[in-house]
Amino acid sequence: MGKTEGGHSALASGCTAGAIEREGGPVRGRFLVLEGIDGCGKTTQLHALAAWLPTSGLLPEGRQLLLTREPGGTALGQALRQLLLHPPAEAAPCSTAELLLYAADRAQHVEEVIRPALERGDWVLSDRFIGSTAAYQGYGRGLPLPLITQLEAIATAGLRPDLTLWLDLPLAESLRRRGHRSADRIEAAGEAFLARVAAGFAQLAAGAGWCRIDAARPQAEVTGSCRAQVLEAFSCLPGDG
Repeated sequence: MGKTEGGHSALASGCTAGAIEREGGPVRGRFLVLEGIDGCGKTTQLHALAAWLPTSGLLPEGRQLLLTREPGGTALGQALRQLLLHPPAEAAPCSTAELLLYAADRAQHVEEVIRPALERGDWVLSDRFIGSTAAYQGYGRGLPLPLITQLEAIATAGLRPDLTLWLDLPLAESLRRRGHRSADRIEAAGEAFLARVAAGFAQLAAGAGWCRIDAARPQAEVTGSCRAQVLEAFSCLPGDG
């Protein structure tokens, strides 16, 4: 998985989505993910959705909205994030070690944060999830996609997002937005690597549960498209009734 732009996990009051299941009581919460290359605006749109969702009529009364990210959505994840993105030169992981560290981050994230929230009926909004692993470590690093799929099955125990919003931004615009900002280890892998990652996201977004958002447009238009896709995905799904 690649880096995330977001902050620490936090609670806030208040295309076709995946299956919503009852688990012996209240309806399972919803799991939304934002994906895309660096500079696509995930952090901005994550917080815009977080501000809107409690007033959207979608979030059931009494439920909460959890904001989180990968890597780094848990205390263990914070330590792994530092190793992955800003390691000492002599400690930089090879591609396979990188993949395994991201899988460890995700296993802890799902077990400690995401699954308990969904089982309470709360909603989870995450900056990156399994799509980033396939895009960065699969298409970008060239690691076998079947291996990545196998690791994801172990790390998530089958948990998948109900909706993934892919913020599609041309690589040239991503590089322009980042400007002269200091690059982390993933960003420093070079333009050819990032081009493969971007192409990987395009392949992944053809799958079920993904919606493409044109992130090159003005911020307000992107926000409106994200809201529209969430409404389309979840307004007809069962509530707590």
